[in-house]
Amino acid sequence: MSQRPLSIVADENIPAVEACFGDLGQVTRVPGRNLQPSQLVDADILLVRSVTQVNSELLAGTPVRFVGSCTIGTDHLDTDWLEGHGITWSAAPGCNANSVVEYVFCALSALGVDWRERNFGIVGCGNVGGLLQRRLQALGVDCAVYDPWLPDNPDSASLHSVLERDVVCLHAPLVRGGPHPSHHLLGADEIAQLHDDAVLVSAGRGAVVDNRALLERLRSGSGPSTVLDVWENEPDIDLELLRHVDIGTPHIAGYSLDGKLAGTRMVRAALDRFLGSTGTAAQEAGRDLNGGVLECPREQGFAAMAGLLLQVYDPRADDRRLRAVAERAVAGTEPMGLGFDRLRREYPERLEFSHYRIDDAALGDGERHQLAVLGLL
Repeated sequence: MSQRPLSIVADENIPAVEACFGDLGQVTRVPGRNLQPSQLVDADILLVRSVTQVNSELLAGTPVRFVGSCTIGTDHLDTDWLEGHGITWSAAPGCNANSVVEYVFCALSALGVDWRERNFGIVGCGNVGGLLQRRLQALGVDCAVYDPWLPDNPDSASLHSVLERDVVCLHAPLVRGGPHPSHHLLGADEIAQLHDDAVLVSAGRGAVVDNRALLERLRSGSGPSTVLDVWENEPDIDLELLRHVDIGTPHIAGYSLDGKLAGTRMVRAALDRFLGSTGTAAQEAGRDLNGGVLECPREQGFAAMAGLLLQVYDPRADDRRLRAVAERAVAGTEPMGLGFDRLRREYPERLEFSHYRIDDAALGDGERHQLAVLGLL
């Protein structure tokens, strides 16, 4: 590709996109979910997040020669079509893994679930599930893993045994074909295996869980405490299912500013390799973030740890915002899909644990160790 100024079309939810890509040419921000081919008639570079389906319908006949997805996962990219038409593509695997893992611990804190007293099952042990596994091991927490793509994992177990665990965390990508499809991996039979006093956290892809089957289980009055960040049919999610879950959020588990900036930087690095250029400004974006000092709670033990984590991020605030959108949808004042996407577009700045300090020595050694492993000390 020539060194003329480039035309770059970017999802409006990608942070620091002008700072990271503006030296290459003109950046045009667009709503990602409803992106149309007519918006790409002059585009050289397309930058997306997971809500944009990038395929022949979108790109055929356009001049786009590089597609970068500034998030993990590639199920929204038709990579075979892209490669077959000479279009280079890149994603940002692992960019928001830490953000999602922190979401899991904050959700457990909001539910009052002491992870030290539970065992865990992890479905999908890639960048996110693998980081969660390593963190649990460092915390001294027993965990079992189901991931047929990684059979040599020392904690590997059958799906059945993983679903028997106290806390079940879903981080599998959405795979519809091949030897190990994950679409509706948890159907009615698998959901029935979850204990009534268990916790289910789904923060990977919504269609890994049969949402109707989960609703039937929860509607019966039994079933696990449930945290859903991802849903089938986003953004038009099942409002009745939202009413039955304990915490529901609009696909923002990985939405820390750190994670989003990391994704932007990773795609810029891939684009530099493609162009043979360098983007030093991109690598500095967001390096000076500071969350300040947290107030140490008066409680002891798990309550103190939970209180500190929830000062950094409390998923119940996102839950309240999502339920308010659902109320407006029911009242007919705002369609659910528009409200869901608005929450993602207007998402408040969220920093990860490492940007905060605790100015108090009253915590016990055990709690300080746990918080250090989580990245808060």
